[in-house]
Amino acid sequence: MAAQTEVSAVAAQRSTRLASIDLLRGITVAFMIMVNNNGQNDLAYRWMNHSPWNGFTPTDLVFPVFLFVVGISIVLSWGAHQAHRTPRTVLVSHILRRTVLLFIFGLIVNGFPYFHLGTLRIYGVLQRIAICYLLASLLQLITRRVSVWFALFLACVAGYWVLICLVPVPGHGIPGKNFPLLDPNINLTAYFDRHIFPHRLFEHTRDPEGLLSDIPSLATTLLGMLAGRWLTAARSAATKLSGMLASAFLLMAVGLLWSHSFPINKKLWTSSYVLYAGGWSLLILALLYFIVEIKQWRGRWMSPWLALGTNAIVAYVLSELLSSAVADFHVNALQSIQQFVYQGFFEHLGTPAFGSLIYSAVFALVCWMPVWLLYRRHIVIKL
Repeated sequence: MAAQTEVSAVAAQRSTRLASIDLLRGITVAFMIMVNNNGQNDLAYRWMNHSPWNGFTPTDLVFPVFLFVVGISIVLSWGAHQAHRTPRTVLVSHILRRTVLLFIFGLIVNGFPYFHLGTLRIYGVLQRIAICYLLASLLQLITRRVSVWFALFLACVAGYWVLICLVPVPGHGIPGKNFPLLDPNINLTAYFDRHIFPHRLFEHTRDPEGLLSDIPSLATTLLGMLAGRWLTAARSAATKLSGMLASAFLLMAVGLLWSHSFPINKKLWTSSYVLYAGGWSLLILALLYFIVEIKQWRGRWMSPWLALGTNAIVAYVLSELLSSAVADFHVNALQSIQQFVYQGFFEHLGTPAFGSLIYSAVFALVCWMPVWLLYRRHIVIKL
């Protein structure tokens, strides 16, 4: 991995970074690691699990917040490249290289530790990040016009609604007429995924990171880019804050209204979900922006989150590899390492849900330690 990375000093980058963005990224990754590693999902608090289908829990906010931050980071990095007059060909090469590495690490995470190539899942979290990063970055190279970005955002949101709600599913008919709208197995996204990657889907008949749902995921990233442009514009901090707050509540309101006809659904990444989750993303960012950038309430409390935020992909990959290892390797004939640790030390800590939460927190702490060492040595590993 070291041969494929660039190592740079954290201190040298702080002048071109917004601490609130790194803080948001770090908090998001911490929560992402926790919700992906409950001690036992069916015993965990409801807010520590994704909604089974339609609906929304705090866990459903994790991935869109991360993509939202990816969009902001694309805009912020553009400023650094402009300052250094980086040639366009070098930028394209960097974008393509990073996309490929993200996709490869996604495949490694999916296959570890046995790598059954015949059934290896192609879709995944890192793969979706790679696709959205690629498309959003190339868009920024093509045009810096906010009106174009916003138009594409609307096209993704409206276009996906048309695909899911109005386009007939071959062999089944029209959604909402011949079968229930957003049926888990009979929808256009699941139909395409079963035909493109049969036997390679996370939920067998469908995949939460399926091909068509990359369209609204790109919309989430574009929303982050729009927020990034707002943050880097020549406006007062108070104006930026009020604009984020107003946009946040507007997005949430429109998303909730739309959800009555097009339900909020993370696994399909519905258009109403894009707006509702985007509103929450903006609201959380606005809060952190107020605390860190306006009030300057900084201190050591930020360091643990900044450690995760500045090496977010490293932390996530480590957590996924560790999760697979403790689940697939056994200490005896009946128990995996995960079951042995959870049942032996955490299962009986108060209620089952509380024990599951403590397991998640300890797991996240273990994954945090390596990136904390990197942070203390002022090292940022970039793909």
